[in-house]
Amino acid sequence: MSELVDKYADIRPYNDDEVAASVARLIDDNAFVDVLAKYNLPRFLSTFSIVSRALVRRQLRKKWGAISTVEEVQQEVSRYLAMLVKRTTSEVTFSGLDKLDPKQAYLFISNHRDIVLDPALVNWGLFSYKMKTVRIAIGDNLLQIPYITELMRLNKSFIVKRSIKAPKEMFRALSHLSAYIYDSLIGGNSIWIAQKEGRAKDGFDQTDPALLKMLQLQGRKQKKEFSEYIRELKIVPVSISYQYEPCAIAKAKELYHKLHHGKYTKSAGEDIASIVEGFSAAKGHVHLAFGQPVEDGCDSPEQLAKTIDEQIIDSFFLHPGNYIAGGCKQAVIDKKDAAEFEQRMALVPEELKSLVLAMYAKPFERKAELNSSESYK
Repeated sequence: MSELVDKYADIRPYNDDEVAASVARLIDDNAFVDVLAKYNLPRFLSTFSIVSRALVRRQLRKKWGAISTVEEVQQEVSRYLAMLVKRTTSEVTFSGLDKLDPKQAYLFISNHRDIVLDPALVNWGLFSYKMKTVRIAIGDNLLQIPYITELMRLNKSFIVKRSIKAPKEMFRALSHLSAYIYDSLIGGNSIWIAQKEGRAKDGFDQTDPALLKMLQLQGRKQKKEFSEYIRELKIVPVSISYQYEPCAIAKAKELYHKLHHGKYTKSAGEDIASIVEGFSAAKGHVHLAFGQPVEDGCDSPEQLAKTIDEQIIDSFFLHPGNYIAGGCKQAVIDKKDAAEFEQRMALVPEELKSLVLAMYAKPFERKAELNSSESYK
């Protein structure tokens, strides 16, 4: 193992020589096996753990027993993702990928609506265009369960240490992360990272300048100007839009609780439930718009954040629900689409309807604002 890889051993994804051992740990993990049994076996079988675990482990050894490289993991993930796309979407479309250089490593910064699906679908697009898949930034708040850590690090995820609170330790961790991202890009590995911590639960996609300041830490070490260093990173904004907002009711409940009680504390297993719902719920049409590498408008973190937001808002694909919630009366809304959206809204508890509608309306409103505002021209 090289000195460079050792330097990032605490946060990096697994290497080929670590894959077989990680797969073996997953197969031996009762909690992981029980989750698979719950969602894949008949209910009467999944309640008998001795039987269900034996059945699931036999299938896992049959399917995964020979996997020994990251590339083989990616191939397996692509098969699962193909099934998921077929089962839970009407279609997944892409724009802008044909304008990117398949030999170039990029730093993809995207809006964030679903914990796992956002980067998974970015990878799906890259995979479809014969481009290398990304290394994925994931917060350590999602890695409280051993099998989640194994799955994420097997699937090219690296760890963002959000749980650190002491200022000096936080600075060291952020500098370490900044160096890892830079070295990954220089080494020909693209990166995906969300534009801010956490999902945009209210539909308001906005880049946090603090993220961009973190990226610049390695540039400061190299004594480079902010704009010069940012151009080196080849930042590509990505706008992801779902016809049906992932986990809309759960997001609205969190917003409602904060609005009426001042704060919201997640219950144990809530993130896992969101991941499962994101995978299993119907999503309708999903579109991913890949922008162009940022060359201008990057003289400061705040200006760069505005530039990224401009691309994400402008390229956001508006679905019928966005037009309806935004109050658009144009003839762009098919009657069937309008009826489906109305049926979906009928399932939302009355006290949450305004919040869910606002999630759908926000991208329409911001795009209209962008198109009319002189400040974005």
